[in-house]
Amino acid sequence: MGIRSANFAAVALVAAVSGIAPATVTIPVASAACPPVEVVFARGREEPPGVGYIGQAFVTALQSKVREPVAAYGVNYPADVDPAKGATDMSAHVQSMARQCPNTREVLGGYSLGAISADLVVAVTQPSFGFKNPLPPGLGQTVAAVALFGNGTRRVLGPVPDFSPAFAGKTIDQCAPGDPICSSGTNWQSHLQPSYINSGLVDQAAAFAAGRL
Repeated sequence: MGIRSANFAAVALVAAVSGIAPATVTIPVASAACPPVEVVFARGREEPPGVGYIGQAFVTALQSKVREPVAAYGVNYPADVDPAKGATDMSAHVQSMARQCPNTREVLGGYSLGAISADLVVAVTQPSFGFKNPLPPGLGQTVAAVALFGNGTRRVLGPVPDFSPAFAGKTIDQCAPGDPICSSGTNWQSHLQPSYINSGLVDQAAAFAAGRL
């Protein structure tokens, strides 16, 4: 199904007003040049550089569910109001890893603004919406799973599988009850990081990803 520019403009507006609670984050570091598994995660708006609070929890949970080492890459973008910048860097990193480490299995993820960035990577096949570096055809095979949290695209366009069939079976799109960013809820606290971590939604997503590695 086509993605209309007006819809993504609405998503960007949602992202722009979605301030995120600050968090102290420990950034996982790859232990080898070509890890068996790598999480490429885009943090939420205004979180410090790295994978973010939810990204850290997701990597830790995934590592507990698989026997192979799990490395992580924090998407390099300002995390301000523009998800396209995150999408461009995420896609560039996946393409670079595919060339240098073709056996590495990638798990893409994002929270809030970062989830929209990941949506662009898996849904848009031509440069558009400010996204400049789509994945080449066939490169999605290196992506084992996609995990999204508090995804504003979901509210405007519906769940990712509706418009990204190539990634439908690989994608889990977590929306906490009452989260006003990804649903019609009105509880702002439901969008914040602890809501996703403490409710088990992050752990569920890690189990989903582990099952596809």
